[in-house]
Amino acid sequence: MTQETKPSETTTDVEGLLARLRRVEGQIRGIQRMLEEDRVCEDIVTQVMAARTALDQCSILILDHHVQRCMCTNQDSADAMKTMQSALKMWMKLGAPTYGESAGE
Repeated sequence: MTQETKPSETTTDVEGLLARLRRVEGQIRGIQRMLEEDRVCEDIVTQVMAARTALDQCSILILDHHVQRCMCTNQDSADAMKTMQSALKMWMKLGAPTYGESAGE
């Protein structure tokens, strides 16, 4: 399978994702400190939602990278279909409700 993206583009994408993940890591450490300091629950939940949103954005960027790198290559139709199905399964898992959520909320 050949790669359609240039190595410099891939490196830039990965560096950007790593920077985003480091920010999320900092947010998580901040949430831990907030819990240790017995901060207001509403403030903690707000930070948890912000960290979750940031992780969701990282997931979307990773899926986008996957589509560009793995799906937009010279594949035969059977391999292309398998790759598309795999990407769709990942997308559905990303959008699936998490524990405690329901479709009506």
